Amino acid sequence: MSINLTLLIVMGVLYACGIYLILERSLTRVLLGLMLLANATNILILTTGGYAGLAPLFTKETNPDSYNDPLPQALILTSIVISFAVTAFMLGIIYRTWVLARQDEIQDDLEDRRVAETPSFDAEDDAIVPLETSEFAVTPASTSDHEHPEATETPNTSTTQEGGSA
Repeated sequence: MSINLTLLIVMGVLYACGIYLILERSLTRVLLGLMLLANATNILILTTGGYAGLAPLFTKETNPDSYNDPLPQALILTSIVISFAVTAFMLGIIYRTWVLARQDEIQDDLEDRRVAETPSFDAEDDAIVPLETSEFAVTPASTSDHEHPEATETPNTSTTQEGGSA
């Protein structure tokens, strides 16, 4: 199988542009980057499927090596559906941020800057966790509690009879 250089160059350019657009702060550019990445992935799956052959219909006279593999085509269709769903979701997010804030860019807030400036070591998170993490003391139950369960139950003080009329 020979390699189609044109498809590989187009795929590389789409991946490069998609990654560049995803790193932007504008949600519209992130959406365009996701769409480019989805199309580049479709081309990648298409090139891994090989060149076009015969339709995958079974006849006894046709050599099995000349058939086309339908799996990459099915994967591309699945990828198209997933990228459509992600695009619709991102369009909803873009519309909602535009309605609420009248801006398309994601801004840093003070909490993001504070988290970015903290060191990666946290004494509480990186401490050695004991085997027993419960805050309650674990004590073995005595056998006397299990022998007389009615001693711990509250007595029935109800005066009504069950199933009958008074």
